[in-house]
Amino acid sequence: MAQSQRWALGLEYLGSEYCGWQRQSDQPSVQEELETALSNIATEPVSVIAAGRTDTGVHASLQIVHFDTRVDRDATAWVRGGNQFLPRDVSIRWATPVSEDFHARFAAVSRRYVYLLSSRAQRPGLHSKRVGWTHWPLDIHRINAAISALVGEHDFTSFRASECQAKSPIKSIYSATVREQNGLLRFDFHANAFLHHMIRNIVGALVYVGANKQPLDWLETLLALRDRTQAAPTFSPDGLYLAGMEYDARFQIPEQFVDPCL
Repeated sequence: MAQSQRWALGLEYLGSEYCGWQRQSDQPSVQEELETALSNIATEPVSVIAAGRTDTGVHASLQIVHFDTRVDRDATAWVRGGNQFLPRDVSIRWATPVSEDFHARFAAVSRRYVYLLSSRAQRPGLHSKRVGWTHWPLDIHRINAAISALVGEHDFTSFRASECQAKSPIKSIYSATVREQNGLLRFDFHANAFLHHMIRNIVGALVYVGANKQPLDWLETLLALRDRTQAAPTFSPDGLYLAGMEYDARFQIPEQFVDPCL
């Protein structure tokens, strides 16, 4: 019997039509679509493990997965062949063989997310479901002043979903920035890991600050309170993109960040 080979894949997708990354019994998921496509190429069942489980409606400019197979296929077969069996809103970017100790989730030493937000009176049409939206005018200078409070190691309980299964609410954010890009507000977050709904809850709080509905130090206050009920509502998933993850150079992963700019 042939020896098992571990493969890593880079994937991009629009999450609007899916219940999220993770396979569900009664709803379409990105994981199910990918496993079905790869199984068709392998002519046997293929199961994949992802770097991160994106929620319903959340997108990915770079999701990384791994799988094991004893079937002999080259990278082109996984990429071009796999894409033939995938829907139009999911695409394999690349495939590469990796060592057995590579794990898409547990080997990742950091992750990056980008949130794209439209702030205008009219809801988005051209970018519907691809950007978040608020009709409130936002002051980017207020947001920029508030966002710096997130950097460092903190207890993010105030920004954690009630159903979050993480063992600890303490995470380290390496950088958190906001800037204007193509008529949108772009938020970039880089951390060792993220809690369930953490980015969407943070963006919701920053929108309140930017709209002058909360003081500049509100995020500091929320971090200290460690109480989700005191924070802003969870913001829309539409503008959230998993944009990459960092691995040790020895794994030779082709891409670790893909800009989701529209």
